[in-house]
Amino acid sequence: MSEQILRIGCHLSSSKGFLNMAKTAKSIGANTFQFFTRNPRGGATKDWQEADILAMLAFFEEEGIAKPLAHAPYVLNCCAKDEGLREFALQTMREDLQKLERIPQAMYNFHPGSHVQQGSEVGIALIAEQLNRILTPEQSTIVLLETMAGKGSEVGRSFEELRAIIDKVEMSDKLGICLDTCHVWDAGYDIVGQLDRVLEELDACIGLERLKAIHLNDSMNGCGSHKDRHEKIGQGHIGMDAFAHIINHPKLKHLPFYLETPNELEGYQAEISLLRGVFEG
Repeated sequence: MSEQILRIGCHLSSSKGFLNMAKTAKSIGANTFQFFTRNPRGGATKDWQEADILAMLAFFEEEGIAKPLAHAPYVLNCCAKDEGLREFALQTMREDLQKLERIPQAMYNFHPGSHVQQGSEVGIALIAEQLNRILTPEQSTIVLLETMAGKGSEVGRSFEELRAIIDKVEMSDKLGICLDTCHVWDAGYDIVGQLDRVLEELDACIGLERLKAIHLNDSMNGCGSHKDRHEKIGQGHIGMDAFAHIINHPKLKHLPFYLETPNELEGYQAEISLLRGVFEG
């Protein structure tokens, strides 16, 4: 059996194009990356140039880069109380998914939304309704529901809430999960002392086959704090030993890992090197 590789990258700016992102990833020792499909705090987007995408895909082939993860902008709220905001989210996601069909292996991650005092059941129903309008039989891009920390009225603070969304989506084969280490820790899942138990819960509730990506982030706060404050790897309450366990876990090590820590490129490069140093292959 060939040695397992660590598929790891970080969040990169897409402002200078796709080929530039791929080259930047390579320069810091990454073999994947995450990017926003458009302005993360707004709806603005640029045209995606076909020549740039083709050049990136050729670079992927040459350098062994794969599984780029597209992230929807933070402002989208699929379960907003305001119908106009929900329609904005729908149109944005629909447009993003149409564009992502040009990038093989790409996945699309989004924050499920905040129910804004409507209650989680209403929020879950609205998110599923949106997905039922967005997903198409012919699409190849897998859409990932991100695990959330549970601050405010966020939906997705538990595996059960994510399962409830999936159960209401007609084309649920197009859905997966992105597990964020900071978020699940802040939501109350002890991935430091009871990682196996957490994965058993995830498997029983959702199914580990739906887990497609992991956001690697330490946390500034304790387990169950519901704060969502990311910290650099090994410098928060989760700690380096736990991250070494996560990336080497037999049920997780085959997945792509994406850093969203508070870093610039130099810091990401150091973290990638640090994690590669404890990866057992």
